[in-house]
Amino acid sequence: MAGGAWGNSARALASANELMRSPLSGILATLSTILLELIDHRALIMLTGDCPKSPLWATGDAELTECVSTTEMSALAREVDVGTPRFGRAVLAGAARNVLAFAASPPNSAGALLAVVTDGDTEPPAMTAETVQQLWDLTTARIRDLIQTVAPVESSGLLAGGDRVRAIADLADEHAATLSTLLAALRARDLDDATARRTAVDIAVSAIIRHRSVDDVDRVADILGEERADRAYTRLSDMLGMLSHYGAVTLEYSAFDGGQRHIPSHVTEIARTVARGCVLSMLAQDGISRIRVCWDLADTELLMTIRDDGPGTLTVESFTPHRVTDRVAVLGGSLELDAVPGWGATVTIRLPLLVREIPRSDLRSTLNPREVDVLRHLVLGHRNRAIADDLHISEHTVKFHVARILKKLNAGSRGEAAAIARSLGFPTAALPRS
Repeated sequence: MAGGAWGNSARALASANELMRSPLSGILATLSTILLELIDHRALIMLTGDCPKSPLWATGDAELTECVSTTEMSALAREVDVGTPRFGRAVLAGAARNVLAFAASPPNSAGALLAVVTDGDTEPPAMTAETVQQLWDLTTARIRDLIQTVAPVESSGLLAGGDRVRAIADLADEHAATLSTLLAALRARDLDDATARRTAVDIAVSAIIRHRSVDDVDRVADILGEERADRAYTRLSDMLGMLSHYGAVTLEYSAFDGGQRHIPSHVTEIARTVARGCVLSMLAQDGISRIRVCWDLADTELLMTIRDDGPGTLTVESFTPHRVTDRVAVLGGSLELDAVPGWGATVTIRLPLLVREIPRSDLRSTLNPREVDVLRHLVLGHRNRAIADDLHISEHTVKFHVARILKKLNAGSRGEAAAIARSLGFPTAALPRS
């Protein structure tokens, strides 16, 4: 174990600076590099309640990172208290291993668990564990802040018809190639029956291995930016489950009969993010002991209901720190709050599953160059003041342009206009300024 450099406060500050400058995608790897000076380890595995895409992150030895499960990390989370490192054996990736675990739960976060899979069986010194705990607290806060500032929809997740056809065609070609190879082996005149069968079996096994993690429907869904509804709901419970580990409030989930239907992944990601924001806002109240989450899937929308047994004083403004209303608006959805003093609050959210499509050429020909400039800012979620400052125009002029954009796109809100732009493949970089 290295660690002499940590006697110098400058090293600790430099490490903190590295973490604070690290992008979201590389922050766990950055932490791993820093921790190598303190603890020899094979992998870092994180379970977080703040990421709507996946609660499980990992870096290090592929034998561990590719096989560890959310269930294993959830079991470990129940053994670790916030701010109190735990060293001992834990089952990860199907085997008992020596693990140094840390839990953190900064304000406005659902909490996160870090498992450091160590090489040795000797517990690190208390001072080392305390240092790592501080680094983990900082990392968790950084992850929370980065996720909060991520745009609600990075891409529409919906491909044009041509892309959909090509994606399915690629899968069909792969299956055709496998079948052709099997037939060639079975028909080969230079192979005896036993060898031909053995070769065919090898080909089939190789194909099965390629498909063993997901079935064909899921592979198509992954390519097309969709997610199976029941698995999306399971991800939600995994993400919010961290709050159950590190809080006194009971989280309940209604049975969700989504079957194996697939829905756009950008909708499920926003649904999870919005649910987390609502729950965190509810937890900020006093006198709350239970929150119940419910999903219902209709033909054209995802209905989400979240209830608490708190004081019933929740307001829509309570959701502002978590950008709940902004994220709902991006999809052109709706949010209703029914708060009754003494009885608790109920939040009802409707997220449309489809964004009305406009031909790409129509969008660019419909809007003039200045309106395209303003639309780019709407996609980024900027307010009128920021738009006016950047484009060197008045706020009144910005309002005029926004009103014209909404009318031309037949959009009911700024968020819906942004969603339409994204659905047509117009991210910020694709909207050049005139």
